[in-house]
Amino acid sequence: MEDKGNGGSKGPFQDTPIFGRKRLNIPGLPKLPDFKLPIGGQKPMALVVAILVITAMAYNLLLAYVGPAEYGIKQVKIGINRGIQEKVYTTGLHLVLPGMEVMHTFPRNLQVFELNNFPTQYTRLNRYEKAAYIQTSDGFFVSVDVAILYKIVDPYLLITTVGPGRAFEDGGLIPKAEPVLKESLGELSTEEFYNSPLRVEKTMKAKEMLTKELKPYGIQVEEVLVRYFTYSEEIQKNIEAKKLQDQLVFKNQAERRAAEEGAKLQKVVSEGEAFIQVKLQEGEAYQVTRLAERDLYVRTKHANGDLLVKLADAKKTELKNAALRGAGSERLVGLKMAEVYEGLEAIILSSDGPGGVNPLDLERTLQMFEVRK
Repeated sequence: MEDKGNGGSKGPFQDTPIFGRKRLNIPGLPKLPDFKLPIGGQKPMALVVAILVITAMAYNLLLAYVGPAEYGIKQVKIGINRGIQEKVYTTGLHLVLPGMEVMHTFPRNLQVFELNNFPTQYTRLNRYEKAAYIQTSDGFFVSVDVAILYKIVDPYLLITTVGPGRAFEDGGLIPKAEPVLKESLGELSTEEFYNSPLRVEKTMKAKEMLTKELKPYGIQVEEVLVRYFTYSEEIQKNIEAKKLQDQLVFKNQAERRAAEEGAKLQKVVSEGEAFIQVKLQEGEAYQVTRLAERDLYVRTKHANGDLLVKLADAKKTELKNAALRGAGSERLVGLKMAEVYEGLEAIILSSDGPGGVNPLDLERTLQMFEVRK
């Protein structure tokens, strides 16, 4: 399309300036108003832009930012004190001369390194490698998923021994991790991997060994965690079958021990019951003996009592007879005969002849009763 200047036919471009630029004129669209800066207004705007650009360049070139979870180590490339500086920089902005100094940063928070054949989304946030391939003490191979938790405690020692960036992983942790795991966990047999206390013991040994290996680099190992381990499918089946056989053997042994203990218990119960019966019989025999002794004692005492009573009666009779045979027995008989007459109100007796009774003749009465001859 022919351009005829400001006075010619208007095409899609017009020469109407907007801040010194041509504006697009498309047929059918509303016409934009013209903006014109006052005389001399372009110089202050250019000055502001220049200041902003210079400030941004100075910020990017002269200042280095160390984050909240980072260490900063400065390296001087050109100058009097060249090399890695011992000072550790903390969070904030720090002056760095462009072309002469470089600020290296290292993570200060806890780091995770994983050996894992099945990485998850969370695993991909950390550094990870394939699972450790370990040969057991009995010649089989097992893949072990391990998580190593560590942190950097001396960034100056780290950068001077291993290097800047992520060299602490590639040149420090990763070359040491799997050999240490193979040495410590390789002491376990195929079946001992299923023994949790023994496996934890070997894991702690791996932590101690790895701590010793990484301490010269300024790295401190916090934990070594064995999460999962897998054998080949054939070995896994053999292990499971052997485990089932072992469990069956353990079950039979437990049942045998239970039967033995049951027999011992039954024997103890039988002996206890027999002992109780013996003691009961001894108690009954003791009771019978005591009762017999009591009855014998009672009968003996009764017999002795009866004997004493009879002896006393005999003695009484003997004494009575002796008394009756004494000098006053005649008068005693007379008195007794007199007592007989006490109950009589009247008695008629013959007073004459040979059988006559004269109650006043006591001598005659005694002779009549044959008391005195």
